[in-house]
Amino acid sequence: MKEIKKRIPVKEGLFTMPSNPDEKPRLIASECPSCGEVLFPKRKMCANCQEEKLREITLSPRGKIYSFSVVMQRPGRYYEGPVPYAFGWVEFPEKVRGEGLFVCDNFEDLRIGREVEVVIEKLTEDQDGNEVVAHKFRLIGPSKES
Repeated sequence: MKEIKKRIPVKEGLFTMPSNPDEKPRLIASECPSCGEVLFPKRKMCANCQEEKLREITLSPRGKIYSFSVVMQRPGRYYEGPVPYAFGWVEFPEKVRGEGLFVCDNFEDLRIGREVEVVIEKLTEDQDGNEVVAHKFRLIGPSKES
């Protein structure tokens, strides 16, 4: 019998892991009850007003590309994924930006303002063969501007 491997988050507390196919993954952030600032990743203290009693919230499952870069050369040893890859920032309706990798077949389809959704995908495998997963941003809609 083949051993079932686990899906392990690259870092705990960054995103929700869907428990069924209909559930969308969401990034986990903090919201300050004093000034309303939203912070991603979640924090223990507000960067705006230094309030320490922040609420944990989940961000919308979709956002828009704020900025991006296509990386053509392998960075230091911390990144084990394929090269080239696209990395950048997405702005969410909650007025906060999150960074991550983009999932796309053609880097020319990336553009500022393009809608994306949060997905959870394999980043690498650990020494036991478990999938290490991370949040990524997948393009939504037609691939070329009309």
